[in-house]
Amino acid sequence: MHNPLSKIVLITGASSGIGEATARRLAADGHHVVLGARRVDRLAVLVEELRLAGGTADFQELDVTSRDSVRSFVEDAHECNGRIDVLVNNAGVMALSTLEALRVDEWDRMIDVNLRGTMYGIAAALPLMRTQGTGHIINIASSSAYRVDPTAAVYCATKYAVRALTEGLRQESRDVRVTLVSPGYTHSELTEHGGDPEVQAAARAAAEELGMPASAVADVIAHAVAQPDTVDVNEIIMRSTAQG
Repeated sequence: MHNPLSKIVLITGASSGIGEATARRLAADGHHVVLGARRVDRLAVLVEELRLAGGTADFQELDVTSRDSVRSFVEDAHECNGRIDVLVNNAGVMALSTLEALRVDEWDRMIDVNLRGTMYGIAAALPLMRTQGTGHIINIASSSAYRVDPTAAVYCATKYAVRALTEGLRQESRDVRVTLVSPGYTHSELTEHGGDPEVQAAARAAAEELGMPASAVADVIAHAVAQPDTVDVNEIIMRSTAQG
């Protein structure tokens, strides 16, 4: 039986971590999730699991650094489902190192994924949501959008930018809801790719010791999605109690 409260939810970076946990939680809540990531093998397995559990889900290969790829992801979902209700801009990378290490290619990658990827998502979804007269854009930032740590200057810069971008979009929006979710240490694969090996290892150890499960972030996203159209949950910062 169709759930009248069911929404069409698009999630970027859905192959692991917060994106995967959010897909599981929202599918369990009865929403139709459309999952995007580069690792389509993982997406295929996840979608099969969600369907076997009684949920509805689709997936599409997605590279958020490509404007065309993001546009295709959003517009194909809109064409298949007749609307899009929620976009979760979740894809992110964190390659930690000191600035003097000059890992400029990794700086570019963080800007391209964390900031441009979020902007491309907004550019693709916002016109469709404006036409519908309703919609919800959820951007995943970080507690690093509120403080800067050594070895994380560029990562923090991208997350500060996502925070600013989201606040600007919120101020411009009446018919489209806008939410920023900023988690602290979270169990994910964020510390496993790139960066200075010693710095990344330290961050990985901290995340293991102090982090919260990705499902906790998914629960907060689900709360924001579940509010009525007249209620906009704007900004949530969350950390494990252990992080302090």
